[in-house]
Amino acid sequence: MSKSRRGLAGLVVSLVVLLVWAAGVLADVKLPAVIGDNMVLQRGGSAPIWGWADAGEKVTVAATWGGKAQTTAGEDGKWMVKVELPASAGPFEITIAGKNTITLKSVLVGEVWVCSGQSNMEFSVRQAVDSNAEIASANYPQIRLFTVTKKVADKPESNCAGKWQECNPQTVWGFSAVGYFFGRYLHKELNAPIGLINTSWGGTPAEAWTSRQFLESDADFKPILERGEEAITKYPILKEKYEQEMKKFDETAAQLKAEGKKVPRRPQIGPPIGPGHPNLPTGLYNGMLAPLMPYGIRGAIWYQGESNADRAYQYRKLFPAMIKCWRSNWAQGDFPFLFVQLANYMHTVAEPNESEWAELREAQLMTLATPNTGMAVIIDIGEANDIHPRNKQDVGKRLALWALAKTYGKDVVYSGPTYQLMAVEGNKAVLHFQDVGGGLVAREGEKLEGFAIAGADHKFFLADAKIEGDTVVVSSPQVAEPVAVRYAWANNPACNLYNKEGLPATPFRTDDWPGLTVKRK
Repeated sequence: MSKSRRGLAGLVVSLVVLLVWAAGVLADVKLPAVIGDNMVLQRGGSAPIWGWADAGEKVTVAATWGGKAQTTAGEDGKWMVKVELPASAGPFEITIAGKNTITLKSVLVGEVWVCSGQSNMEFSVRQAVDSNAEIASANYPQIRLFTVTKKVADKPESNCAGKWQECNPQTVWGFSAVGYFFGRYLHKELNAPIGLINTSWGGTPAEAWTSRQFLESDADFKPILERGEEAITKYPILKEKYEQEMKKFDETAAQLKAEGKKVPRRPQIGPPIGPGHPNLPTGLYNGMLAPLMPYGIRGAIWYQGESNADRAYQYRKLFPAMIKCWRSNWAQGDFPFLFVQLANYMHTVAEPNESEWAELREAQLMTLATPNTGMAVIIDIGEANDIHPRNKQDVGKRLALWALAKTYGKDVVYSGPTYQLMAVEGNKAVLHFQDVGGGLVAREGEKLEGFAIAGADHKFFLADAKIEGDTVVVSSPQVAEPVAVRYAWANNPACNLYNKEGLPATPFRTDDWPGLTVKRK
């Protein structure tokens, strides 16, 4: 055979081998990352199991507890079954068989919660208070952890990167501290396996975690989408300008250093927002939430809001819309959605003033009108000089109290005092509260602080406040005819109203006078 013919024959053989190999790859049954070894399936009813195979390929799912289901992959190669779950926790194995076979090991049946938000949810156990002791003691084989790898996407993705791991000192250190402490508290109280899915990204706004469909459904969100489109359009020019400015600074700094002169601090600005930026609308929903659906979950916990504080009035609609988006697209009903109200932060101001953060807390408080939601108040555990308070243990516990009471029906006090109504009696305002637990108290018997009162002129003065039963009576010599009262209305307020169970009252105001962010979209 000639050299040319031998070369041609070799090419043909190589192509045949490649085609056979490709066909074999396509034929393999595949699973999304969230369905794997060590996972926790949401107990009660049935669990969705899904993946990909050849169009028309028969897929059988069988579990060692006796659950079994069969289906055929659609024309797009997608398939899904629902497998009835047992009452016991496991561990179990699940076998998925088509033209190939996958066996999932150490599968538990218990309670699954999604943990999401920005940096205070991403904040890891190794950064928390008493981190060394917390990590060393984190041997909980029935708590399983899954962290979604960060990804921005233009359209909803069908898969993500990540894997389930048993909770132990080698795996917990980098996991969400709020998520872990929440899950640990539930695990101890419920004596059940807990699955925690952490999907979070620091510095991100709520619109990044909301689908385009829901952002397009309300005209008030149009400016959000327009800003995103404008950022993409202007990105090439702004990127070039940014790079030129940084190059100029570096050259100037090098020259000053060579001359022995003081080098100024590098400008604290980052590159402009452009393609692939996590703050763009819908990008994180597409890349880090959509791939999880329709994995069976009990509910979600959320710690975010700092990046929307400058648009707090808009958040009144945006946040409930995001929750509705998740629930609609997860197709598991109005599952529990528990969130953290913003902590106290920045310097304390002596006199009453306006505050973006107070307005954002108010928007979060208003979101409790959305069915099956709950809010952990942490106005007492923030840090003036750090937007990331290290006490994540109490944050997780306060979220868990809401879950125990409202989701699991436990008889526990789950909320601090919540303002209900105001009655004016002469020169005094009488504030009525609910969620008082064993009664209203000032922390450690101190004088009650944090209240301000105003008349019709909208001018607020610090007020005297006294607890009388389940009410707080507020007054000031400077306000003869009270019209409005505010409590803890500041970035970092001095405030100390609690119930006897040690849960703080939520900041509030009785007025609805326009604030700093009322016109910002």
